[in-house]
Amino acid sequence: MRAALIRIGAIVRKEFRHLGRDPRTLLAVVITPVIQLLLFAYAISFDVEHVPTIVIDLDRTPASLSYVEQYSASPFFDVVAHGDTLADVDAAFDANTARVAIVIPSGFARSLAADEQAQVAVLVDGSEPNAAKVSQAYSVALNQLFSQRLTRQWADEQGLDLSSLGMLEPRIRTWYNPERRSSDFLIPGLMIVIIAIVTVQQTAVTLVRERDLGTQEQLEVSPMRRIELMIGKLLPWTLIAFLDVALITGLGRTIFDVPLRGNFWTLAVGAALFVFASLGMGLLISAIAPSLDTANIIAMLVAFLPSFLLSGFAFALDQIPVWLQWISYAFPARFMVTISRGVFLKGAGFAELWTELAALTLYALVTVSYTHLDVYKRQGDHDRQLPPLW
Repeated sequence: MRAALIRIGAIVRKEFRHLGRDPRTLLAVVITPVIQLLLFAYAISFDVEHVPTIVIDLDRTPASLSYVEQYSASPFFDVVAHGDTLADVDAAFDANTARVAIVIPSGFARSLAADEQAQVAVLVDGSEPNAAKVSQAYSVALNQLFSQRLTRQWADEQGLDLSSLGMLEPRIRTWYNPERRSSDFLIPGLMIVIIAIVTVQQTAVTLVRERDLGTQEQLEVSPMRRIELMIGKLLPWTLIAFLDVALITGLGRTIFDVPLRGNFWTLAVGAALFVFASLGMGLLISAIAPSLDTANIIAMLVAFLPSFLLSGFAFALDQIPVWLQWISYAFPARFMVTISRGVFLKGAGFAELWTELAALTLYALVTVSYTHLDVYKRQGDHDRQLPPLW
């Protein structure tokens, strides 16, 4: 046992010496995740507000001005221009200076005065679907409020008391993220994407580098066992990955004020399992990749795209095709994003997240075990006898 620990320690020291001799790699695995977190957190936002709006008021009456004022007073719409014809709408949309156009036809005030139904056109630029949907919803809400105000004014003029009428008053509460901040939604998932990229991509080149440096043969003829080599290769990157998790969690809590409502140890156990699963995936890529360039490309495809698109980080999984939902189960980020958001936002613990933790445990065991058995299979000729497994 002591001899095994000595051999594992030698591999660990060798890996850290490689990092010390290459400051760029150390920068990539420690500083780059922090930079990525800050860039992604500030650049990606699902909050839609201050939408530039152009107004075409063809009526030009106090009633039409009162209608436009509700858009100007809203924090969602920013009235940036006024036009005279519908051609101004096309010009504003083509130049991207406006995304919403409010067109008030002539006769607007006259229709209201005659107790008739007045019509207003709200044109929305659909080139950005998310902003278009939210703009449409806000516009409908503002028109309903304006219509209710007109109804109250008419009732007051007729001497009617609407307070005696039955009314439905919905009270809507948003749980877990009451302010609906994008940072609270993104950062717990963004942490998983960044850790996946760092762990998979860095370990994906570790065995390939041994072959390129010519040290693979020395390892094969040494008394070191496969399991010892596996642990020695994974341990340094495991420690660095845990450091990245701590840094990103700390930044999310301090800079972006992301709440941590759940059991910290649930997050820690989930992060450990996710790191092991990602490291095993990276080591497997390293064992089968013929070159460093190939290893980097495969690692990026396996780590970034599934973690970003098939984990629920940016898009709800129940909104993607069913066959992609099934494919998402093949990647550990799917389970870890659920754990991270459950702990950070919903106050979840082991009782609520045990299925995701069990899935990550199984995934880590399968990837590490398969890599352990396959690590030498595609590394050239194996005419000589490999060292025993145990």
